[in-house]
Amino acid sequence: MNVSLTGSDWLSLFAQFLLLSCLSVGGAITTTPEMHRFLVDSHQWLTNQQFVTSIALAQAAPGPNILFVALVGWNVGLNAGGGLANGLVGWTTAFAGAFVAMAGMLIPSTTLTYVATRWGHRNRELRAVRAFKQGMAPIVVGLLIATGWVLVRGDADSAFNPATTAVALVSMLVVWRTRVHLLWLLGAGALLGATGLV
Repeated sequence: MNVSLTGSDWLSLFAQFLLLSCLSVGGAITTTPEMHRFLVDSHQWLTNQQFVTSIALAQAAPGPNILFVALVGWNVGLNAGGGLANGLVGWTTAFAGAFVAMAGMLIPSTTLTYVATRWGHRNRELRAVRAFKQGMAPIVVGLLIATGWVLVRGDADSAFNPATTAVALVSMLVVWRTRVHLLWLLGAGALLGATGLV
């Protein structure tokens, strides 16, 4: 997939990730629905397959959860640079995409987290601080459910896939009710995908 990104498009990409950073209350993964809307639906800088594969690959890899942001940015840059076969231009734009996405996602959230945690720790006994912490829990759960919905539904044109939905629901229940490590669930999902069951 080849796309053309102007300077204002790169700035728009950076600004979008700045905004998403401020919304990533439960982690960057909770912004996946809005990220999908912006990158796939609105601008067509990524295909749905590239988007979903970026998240799956980054989640399967060891390291921080936020790696998928770099991979999504990498793929936007890769599409803008004509692919790795385009030599130095392809590599440079791919790295630029990863850098723009990660910088946009990390700058506001890191700054806000540092300032807010210092303030919250100093004022942890205040009623408002305790109420804020309790009120954020349902918001995070709702954002995670929305993320699961985007990953399960696939393309807007594709038919409903009950097998994929069942895997998502079973995984959610296992995580919620047991202490099974997430890598076992990722391995089971990979096995189901490799066999063509989902």
